[in-house]
Amino acid sequence: MVEPTPLVQAVRALARASRIVERASDDLSFADYRVMAAIQSGEERATRLADRLALGKPAVSASVESLSKRGLIIRGKVEGDNRAVALSVSEEGRELFTRMEARMARQLELLSERTGNSDQIIAALGMLGEAIEQAIQQRYAGDEK
Repeated sequence: MVEPTPLVQAVRALARASRIVERASDDLSFADYRVMAAIQSGEERATRLADRLALGKPAVSASVESLSKRGLIIRGKVEGDNRAVALSVSEEGRELFTRMEARMARQLELLSERTGNSDQIIAALGMLGEAIEQAIQQRYAGDEK
């Protein structure tokens, strides 16, 4: 059997870690968490969520519908655009989101502590998150041209 390269090992570790972190959030699926996180970060247009999250529009629509029915997000109108929908997180949604995010963060903390380089792991993941955000912003800038 051929040993995977360090890059492939990293991909596999990231996939496994994401599953462990997701399991800590038994009240939200990872897709629901991602939708709520994007809304919390200021992305209020339903039409842009799929692009921002790199999810299919049907998956985002299903998540928005589910979160709305549960009272975790609120759908509103966009002034001047009758077709657009503005999304916001309800108070109940903020409470659940905060609780689930803390549980997921704790799982990541526990995993990173096993490496003996917890601070480096967390910092590297933070830098990866920044790189993802930059890529999204560049993609948006390209769409606007």
